[in-house]
Amino acid sequence: MASSAPDLTSRILRHERLILAGEIALLVALSWWFLLSGGGMAMGAMGEPPFGAVIAMWWLMMAAMMLPSAAPGVLLYANVRRMRGRESAVAHSSIFLAGYLALWLLFSVFAAAAQRLGTGPSMMMHNHVAESGVLIFAGLYQLSPLKRSCLGECRSPAQFISRHWRPGWTGALRLGMLHVAYCVGCCWALMLLLFVGGVMNLPWVAAIASIVAAEKLVPRCAWLASLTGIVLLAWGTFRLLG
Repeated sequence: MASSAPDLTSRILRHERLILAGEIALLVALSWWFLLSGGGMAMGAMGEPPFGAVIAMWWLMMAAMMLPSAAPGVLLYANVRRMRGRESAVAHSSIFLAGYLALWLLFSVFAAAAQRLGTGPSMMMHNHVAESGVLIFAGLYQLSPLKRSCLGECRSPAQFISRHWRPGWTGALRLGMLHVAYCVGCCWALMLLLFVGGVMNLPWVAAIASIVAAEKLVPRCAWLASLTGIVLLAWGTFRLLG
């Protein structure tokens, strides 16, 4: 009986990456299901939705858009836990994921407030100059050193975990939240584009999510951020002068 507990722990750790990948896939699928089912559009059709409902909509949207590109980092943490699983200094992978989702919840609060102030129930800007300004600003940010720095952290999860590792559950929570901080630094200007195309314009949401994923995951594709920035600058300038 004494040896059965370590054996069970070893078996769980061997399959933890698979379990965690399934959890992430389920979260992403449920979040996209919510968006595709028109939950957010239904709220908008009823007039001014409750602020809590808007926060929930943004949180699920961020999970749908961002979790796929964060999966390599989360699964890499699980691999570290598998290799060092009998050390108490390595917290469960779900703590890392909880920290990641918690900070996106905080981002969703600010995004919901910005939506309430800037677009109202329509969830979309209706000002030609403001839309052009957002496109130009997002394009400039795509070309900025801060964007390149944050993108470098997101594209190198092994270096990120090694550089920012701290022991225990507080270290895992901090690591997940720091991961989001770099994700926000990398993508927040792109998220502003949701107010241009419409927060619940699902093809637009999917297009932005695809750009985010390609920037972070596709090998030798760091140049995509600069290309996107140039396109956004040209598009915003054309709209402003057209």
